Amino acid sequence: MRAVVFAALVCALALPAGAAEVLVAVASNFSPTLAELARGFEASSGHQVKAAAGPTGRLHAQIMSGAPFEVLLAADAHTPQRLVQSGHAVAASRFTYAQGQLALWSAQPGLVDAHGAVLANPAIRHLAIANPRLAPYGQAALEVLRARGLEQAWAGRMVMAESVGQAQAYVASGNAELGFVAVAQVLQGGRLMRGSVWLVPAALHAPINQQAVLLKAGEKSAAAQAFIHYLASAPARAVIQAHGYLP
Repeated sequence: MRAVVFAALVCALALPAGAAEVLVAVASNFSPTLAELARGFEASSGHQVKAAAGPTGRLHAQIMSGAPFEVLLAADAHTPQRLVQSGHAVAASRFTYAQGQLALWSAQPGLVDAHGAVLANPAIRHLAIANPRLAPYGQAALEVLRARGLEQAWAGRMVMAESVGQAQAYVASGNAELGFVAVAQVLQGGRLMRGSVWLVPAALHAPINQQAVLLKAGEKSAAAQAFIHYLASAPARAVIQAHGYLP
């Protein structure tokens, strides 16, 4: 117990006067974008961001089990709403900070065409998607397959990942030829990092409205409140859009 108290004391002394930490739970797809946002927030506020990334469904379960997160950046709108209804989040703080875009991606150049017709190719052995029960991007991927009438065709060939970040890792490593990922994971500065990609039309799945909410653990934290306000600011919106999200 003394070691824990000492460690907390050291952390407190390391922060500038009046500064504090905000503990943010972030959906896997948004983790790289949060890293850049955190730098801007820390420079302007003096507060520091500590982040824990994972699929939105798992983060929800952790919050319900008492995890001390102060802010949630979810990959959907449903999870923040549920947390408000269960008394774990502040209703007035909930807002959409980004709209995600879904992409079909391969690390192999030329494999994915401009219309996603490769999805109907029976020679493709593996398609990686995030678990639809945990990750909104996985649910959107399933909706695309259903819209194309291909869900049954992929039965037995889908590689189920815990998160959209893990789905990308499966494709990047070659364990799956194709994968449904967030556009933000494969585009940098508007250019494809590697491989080939199909930007999935939004009409093929429900909107991926990613919402933020202040959790009850952060209700009285100046750092958590400041971060929520920063996330809605013009500089933050510019960063979010530059990372491949719709405004």
